[in-house]
Parts: sequence; structure tokens; C-alpha cells
Amino acid sequence: MSIQVEIPSLSSLKYLAYLNNDGCIDEDIQGKIGVYAIFDRVQELQYVGYSRDVYLSLKQHLIRQPENCYWVKLQTITRPSRKILDDIASAWIAENGQTPVGNDINQSLWSEPIDANPTMTEEEKAQYQQNDELGQTKIRKKVARRVEAKIQQQLSDRGVKMNIRFNPKLKEKGLLDLK
Repeated sequence: MSIQVEIPSLSSLKYLAYLNNDGCIDEDIQGKIGVYAIFDRVQELQYVGYSRDVYLSLKQHLIRQPENCYWVKLQTITRPSRKILDDIASAWIAENGQTPVGNDINQSLWSEPIDANPTMTEEEKAQYQQNDELGQTKIRKKVARRVEAKIQQQLSDRGVKMNIRFNPKLKEKGLLDLK
């Protein structure tokens, strides 16, 4: 027995501001299962995804791609079903006429932890090569903290007021992702 769900067209859904007047993602969607489409400042589709907690996913995308998260359209469902979520996401991408860059060539930028390691300075790279494992970990953490500060500044410039906490364990690997 399969469940049939009406798939709303992406164009029929209203644009919602990514951040409310308080500089936060709308907390009413916390814990909601659904499909979402993220748009940049000029409402060009950047990414289509789905999640068991749309709020957490939108927060994650905001830290990864702050300059591409200005508008969102979403459809929530009451029962988790990967097939239904996948069908809606696929229909929205097809309706768009082309795969958004966030679902194509830039997918890792939207879906993977931020890798701070490539931002090491030449001096840090040299120190890294000369250190033992503990020393290398300290250098990766230092680099991750520098990138984190830059992201926090970008978010502040955007007017984000939410508490953003990065996973401290991942910083040891030079990665940034929300806790």
C-alpha cells in the first residue's frame, strides 16, 4: 500500500524570508519533516533539499552558504517518507528547468562540513609538516577557528541573531559543522 501525496508546484508556494525580523530562522518549523527550496537575494533557486528537521537543515545551509540563503519555499509532511520527499524534490528541480548549482557542481558546499584546511597560510603549512600529530591538531583547530570567526562575521553582517555553535570535535580535523 503506497501513500499518494499531492505534490505542490514550486511556483505555487510563497517565498518566505530566510530570516525573520529578529534575525532568526522561524522556530515554528523546528522538528518539521519536509522539502525546502533555497533562493538567493534575487530569488534564483540555489538548492533543493529535504530533512527530518527542516529548521536544523536551514541553519546548517545558512552557515555554509550565507550569501545564497535569502528566501525559502517549503512543504512539510506529517509522516517521514523518503520516497515522498524525494518525489517532491525531484519535481521541483524538474519544474525549475535545470538543476540548481547547489544540487550539482556545488553540492558539497551545501551538504558537507566546511573544510578550513585549504585556508592554511604558507607558514601554517610549513609548521604543520614539522609537527607531530598533536601539533598538527592544534594548527587545524587554529585554522578552523579563524574560518569560524569569518563565518560568524558574515552572519552578523547578514543580521543573524541566532546562537550558532560549531562542533568542537570537528575543529580538530579542520572542519566546521553545527553542533
